[in-house]
Amino acid sequence: MDRMLHRGPFNAWMRSPELGERLQKLGEYIRFKTSLPLRLNEFAILITARHWTSQFEWYAHLPMALKAGLDPGIAAQLARNEMPAGMKDDEAAVYEFCTQLHRSKQVSDAAYRRAVELLGEQGVMDLIGVSGFYTAVSMTLNVAQAPLPAGEPDPLK
Repeated sequence: MDRMLHRGPFNAWMRSPELGERLQKLGEYIRFKTSLPLRLNEFAILITARHWTSQFEWYAHLPMALKAGLDPGIAAQLARNEMPAGMKDDEAAVYEFCTQLHRSKQVSDAAYRRAVELLGEQGVMDLIGVSGFYTAVSMTLNVAQAPLPAGEPDPLK
């Protein structure tokens, strides 16, 4: 099987067209209609990409996260797999929630309450959706061995 599947997960998903179509629709909501501020949405995507060591996903979303207002220092620390220092309150809540969810498959009551307080119940559900969708994206990219553009260094090393 040829794993070199052009940029992004979409060509891989077309090997199961109905699944690909449904994921595309979910991705449209996650990317463009979520209740989360774009900065936090992109931060959650980067957290997921880092968790899965999905170089292509990180490469694709880092510019969007920075454009949306994520501090480059926070992104750099996350890329090194460090807990970022200097996060805003909402970023710290997203980091804690997403990191707990990815690592332990659940979140503490305190992390949940803090996320609801800052993002609302819909925001927490959207945060779970972002984490789940980009887990599927990262898994697809990793299995497909999606390459970085020629000459680009691995952003997660």
